[in-house]
Amino acid sequence: MIKNLDRTEIGLLIALPILIIIAFILPKWLVNYVHVSMGTGLVALGVMIQMRAGLVSFGQGLYFCVGGYAAGMMAKFYGITDFFVLLAVGILAALVLSALLGFLLRRYREIFFAMLSLALSMILFGMLSSVEELGSTDGFNLPTASYLGWSPTGETAQLTLYTLTCIIAIGCAIALNRFLKSPIGYINEAIRENELRVEYLGTSAHKAVHITYVLAAVVSAIGGVLWALPLGHVDPEMTNWTTSGQFVFVSILSGTGNIIAPMIGTFLLEIVRVYAVEISPNTWQMILGTVMLLTIIFLPKGLWSLITRKKKATRDDGASAPIAGE
Repeated sequence: MIKNLDRTEIGLLIALPILIIIAFILPKWLVNYVHVSMGTGLVALGVMIQMRAGLVSFGQGLYFCVGGYAAGMMAKFYGITDFFVLLAVGILAALVLSALLGFLLRRYREIFFAMLSLALSMILFGMLSSVEELGSTDGFNLPTASYLGWSPTGETAQLTLYTLTCIIAIGCAIALNRFLKSPIGYINEAIRENELRVEYLGTSAHKAVHITYVLAAVVSAIGGVLWALPLGHVDPEMTNWTTSGQFVFVSILSGTGNIIAPMIGTFLLEIVRVYAVEISPNTWQMILGTVMLLTIIFLPKGLWSLITRKKKATRDDGASAPIAGE
């Protein structure tokens, strides 16, 4: 089994126990940011795998919100608090919705795909903001999760949820890495370069895009559940255009070269936001905008390109080194 893992997957498996251990070492506030970042990081992964096909989703908050609200509504209206049931309901809701909407979205590319995904996200935002039973613009709170009949409290509950979040996030990252290396993953890259040639080869580009869209939606819904439960709250801002824009921001900031990049980029964004608000509470958005502008100018392929450049430089140095005895 280990032999079938590539370096990225081995790195993710190594990161799993490290992430769990830091819960006992790092300050609580920093662990909370790591926890939240893993949920939003999964949504950024959903954006990233679509970008591999040349599609930029400005409405990924739609499924981020669907996952969180589906779990929250089960707890609010039916009193169900089991973590695994809530997660399954969030996944099912996103799966059904994305499978239906995918028949429409798979026909569009470039700015049309981006704007249509944004429009669908804003429709949900408007609907949720007007429903008083769901708290309107304020949203509603979620209870503490239980686990197959076990209902921990206090720090035990936080640690249990954090550990499960780590396991699920790493598992999703590994699964998406396998997807990118699957035939459909390579077809997506071909679609980005020349969709017409893909069709000439007898492969359905629409089908590949549809599958990718559904997979991105499911992963984003998982992120929504894992984000909502530790915060204990959901609201329509989860599907607002500003939230969806943050996920695109992370994908651009981190790059699409590796599945790990958006996970790291999400955490870095949270840290930059924290210090930006502390430095300039009224104009912190300008700081984020400046960071993004500098990244686009100097690192057009994202922060991950720093690592790939270093690897390339190391290989070039090794290739140019004189052979012993010459």
